[in-house]
Amino acid sequence: MADRPASLRRTILVWLVLATAAIGVLALLDTRVEALRTAREVSDRVLVGSAMAIAEGVSVDAEGGLAITIPFSALDMLSSTAQDQVFYRVDGPEGILTGYQDLAPLSVSAEAETAVGDASYNGLSIRTATLSRELTTGEGTLPFTVTVAETTRAREALARSILTRSALRIAGLIAGAALVAWTVATYALRPLDRLSRAIATREPHDLTPIRTDAPAELRPVVDALNAFLLRLSRAMAALQNFASNANHQIRTPLTVARTQIAVSGKANGAAALHKADAALVRIERVLEQLLLLARVEASGTRPALREADVAALARSVTADLMPQAVRLGQDLGYEGPESAFALTEEVLLGELLRNLVGNALHHCPADTVVTLHLAQGPEGLELSVTDTGPALAESSFADLQTRLQPGREMRSGTRGLGLHIVAEIAHALGAGLEMQRGPGGRGLAVRVTLRSM
Repeated sequence: MADRPASLRRTILVWLVLATAAIGVLALLDTRVEALRTAREVSDRVLVGSAMAIAEGVSVDAEGGLAITIPFSALDMLSSTAQDQVFYRVDGPEGILTGYQDLAPLSVSAEAETAVGDASYNGLSIRTATLSRELTTGEGTLPFTVTVAETTRAREALARSILTRSALRIAGLIAGAALVAWTVATYALRPLDRLSRAIATREPHDLTPIRTDAPAELRPVVDALNAFLLRLSRAMAALQNFASNANHQIRTPLTVARTQIAVSGKANGAAALHKADAALVRIERVLEQLLLLARVEASGTRPALREADVAALARSVTADLMPQAVRLGQDLGYEGPESAFALTEEVLLGELLRNLVGNALHHCPADTVVTLHLAQGPEGLELSVTDTGPALAESSFADLQTRLQPGREMRSGTRGLGLHIVAEIAHALGAGLEMQRGPGGRGLAVRVTLRSM
């Protein structure tokens, strides 16, 4: 069974509740300490007050000794709902005067009048307060101590009461925090829900950027999604362009081949078969160019550029196309240095030059001079292919310049894929591309500028 995806709302709720609970536990621990301290201080005040009330009842009798009267209020103030047991003891200079003989008084320092502390009496935990006083007579002073003690049930009950009320308040706080967290998370995630609905309701062909109100935390997601849609749109455009190229460029040679093969069954069969073979050769070349164009357009990134000898590459392309120039009766040559280096990609640059030179050879008449020039220009290494063919009409020249713009859809025409592939490769290599009329207004001159070392 597949794991259920994590819920962002549930995650926020769980972590907030856990954090609140942890803070609540720490608060309870602190409250417990404070509750015990508060209960002890309240109990101590009552004990000391009871001892002082008893001390007020101590007086000097007629014989010069100590007489004591235990006020009812002195012990009544120690009564509580917890039914604590109360013990007391009064000691004079000669020993105990009244009270519980086995109740041990606390030691009182000379600087203080009272001492309070915890003790044990007959197996019971008690809190004890001892008060030290003196009475003055004509013969001197009579010191005495009053000790009052009570069990700690009331104190512990008070501490539990404070702790229980605090625990209930913290539990209510956790429940309220959970409710607030759930409500806030639901409200805060509404932009994400709207974004999900916007994507889910889109048509498959709709690759336009998503326009939606999104908070700052969600904006990087929307921007990344829009960037992906843009790349996908470009890839789809490249695929559609490839299909359009294939449709325009393969249909005509196939039609010619089928026609010539059909004619070959009649008169002049050898000539028809020769034309059919030429058409099939053209189809093979077109397929090669289409595959190259598809690889360049679909890559989406520029190839790695390395140092290459452009002069050697230009001479190699010239030598490869020399047989075609001789067969067509044209003059093909190379002008430039023996070596010149630039940052480029040799395979793609070689295809670019072959398309430029091959396009000039294919579309120019016999006796045309086609030259591949190489020179160092102000912006980098310049490669140019010039021909002395006939002057073109202004509309034809403008159409060829349009074909050299990368990203434009290739339209059908007599010059095929050559210039379109040149534009795409130049864009991929980051090279400059420019078309002008040839020397004297005749023919064409296409210049490619590479970055030099």
